Amino acid sequence: MPAETLRCPSCGAAVSSAATRCDFCKAVLATVTCPSCFGVMLAGAKFCSHCGARGNRTELAAGDARLCPRCQVGMKSVAVGTSSLLECVQCEGIWVDLETLQQICTDREKQALVSATPSTLDQPLQFEKAIRYVRCPVCHDLMNRVQFARCSHVVVDVCKSHGTWFDRDELCRAVQFVQAGGMEKARAQQLNEIKDEQRKLDASRLYAPFFDPAPSGPGDDTRINGATSTIGFLFDLFK
Repeated sequence: MPAETLRCPSCGAAVSSAATRCDFCKAVLATVTCPSCFGVMLAGAKFCSHCGARGNRTELAAGDARLCPRCQVGMKSVAVGTSSLLECVQCEGIWVDLETLQQICTDREKQALVSATPSTLDQPLQFEKAIRYVRCPVCHDLMNRVQFARCSHVVVDVCKSHGTWFDRDELCRAVQFVQAGGMEKARAQQLNEIKDEQRKLDASRLYAPFFDPAPSGPGDDTRINGATSTIGFLFDLFK
């Protein structure tokens, strides 16, 4: 994802979100997470340059030590708005537990009902050139790489028991998907898949009698040939 243009909190000059120092005033730059859109904002900036939300980030007392799945360095426990997250200061990835992610999605979906956020549902699906599976920072099992909500075009690392790992910018893109009404689209797609599977199951039950293991009479050969043609027609319908 390309670096974004932000404003230096010291002098207001335009800087890249990937920069570590302002080219104009030479101030050291650090990025933090916006409490609303979860985009990148510069530490010290009062408002997010993407959504306008006021910065609200508090470092929490360290609990159990959790290592970044990518860098294997200790992550910081922070409160970003009302969400408790673990952040890696090195790669800027974010670990979100199950309960927190559910709350983020619920809150942003409610916002989608009252806002006119531009649709971001048709972004191209992007994969890393070198795919690397990473381990859950809680149980240390390898996580599954899945597409968030199955149709968001954001690929994340998921431990079903403990939470989701978002690389830099991925949580922001997932939130944009939710705010654009993406969860409703995901539920509709899942419902259509369930209905499609049910139709196939009903068809297989309906024509199961045509698949007796062995013919028992002279009329069975004709019956099996007819069933084969019928099932072939059904398979064509479900392609």
